[in-house]
Amino acid sequence: MTENAFFNPHPKMAPQELKRHLFSQIGKEKVLDDLQKMLLIRHFDIRGESAYQQGLVGGFYHSSMGQEAIAVAALRAFGSNNWFSATYRCHALALLLGPTPNEIMAELYGKETGIAKGRGGSMHLFADRLLGGFAIVGGHLPVAAGAAFSNKYLKKKDELSICFLGDGAVAQGAFHEALNLASLWSLPVIYIIENNQWGMGTNVKRAISFERIAEKQANAYGLSGYTLNGMDYFNSYAGFEHIEKEVKATGKPVLVECLCERFRGHSISDPALYRSKEELQKSMEKDPILMLRSFLQEEGILSEKAFKEMDAAQKERVVAAMKFAEESPFPALTTLEEDVYAP
Repeated sequence: MTENAFFNPHPKMAPQELKRHLFSQIGKEKVLDDLQKMLLIRHFDIRGESAYQQGLVGGFYHSSMGQEAIAVAALRAFGSNNWFSATYRCHALALLLGPTPNEIMAELYGKETGIAKGRGGSMHLFADRLLGGFAIVGGHLPVAAGAAFSNKYLKKKDELSICFLGDGAVAQGAFHEALNLASLWSLPVIYIIENNQWGMGTNVKRAISFERIAEKQANAYGLSGYTLNGMDYFNSYAGFEHIEKEVKATGKPVLVECLCERFRGHSISDPALYRSKEELQKSMEKDPILMLRSFLQEEGILSEKAFKEMDAAQKERVVAAMKFAEESPFPALTTLEEDVYAP
């Protein structure tokens, strides 16, 4: 899809001019902070995968490498004082919403010091404002509608419900039921489809019978729909900022599609043989971290030395988190049934 197919708040501006405008709007310190966050997410996934391969992490591990710009730009535009819900590819969002890398890594290791005392693992991370990572595809969409209903009922007009889902959830019944109800009741919820092209190992073109998912599905339910470049931090931010204003002004739901690519298989156990090395390499040329770094370097804002120092600092944070997790104790066997509700 070409650049002019994505949402553009200032269509008369040239691409580089628009990025400069958005950079000035967000501010230098905040953009650099967001680049650091993207690097933290990337290094966390790299080390998390390594720990899984060493047998230190149980269950599954779903990397979001290649998708970092979406969550980071969303938090920059929306702020953290909202309800968030996510798929099992939830490490990025958890890292952005309060829990430390130590707590999240310890949770992956199944340790007592993890955010759920080792009971949730990689697929079920949460925070004060993160309602959880949900393992059932599409299962969290009605939950997000419920959070929006709560905000509306309590007249919390400054709070939204923001739901991240994959393209694979679009064909689920819960997707359509949630959109229908959100539209019917005018709920302030934003559904963000992270279309990374692959629902597990099936290309989206073989699973969904049309393109521009958000715009066409939104039209079916009388909603606004937007298509964003999920590999571009600035385009994602511009879209999310516009959408936040719209939802707060109208109180109505919005559907968004962020086109992106994941650089790994569906999970760590997936070798991703369904795409060629050439296709993957072409995708990685659009790496959101490298794209943002290139812009900052071209504008004379970030030197290569400064970038390498920033990158090394985030790597060190994650390596320290691994050490913390390794040295943390497992939950005592006598506590395994605590905090578990069974009727």
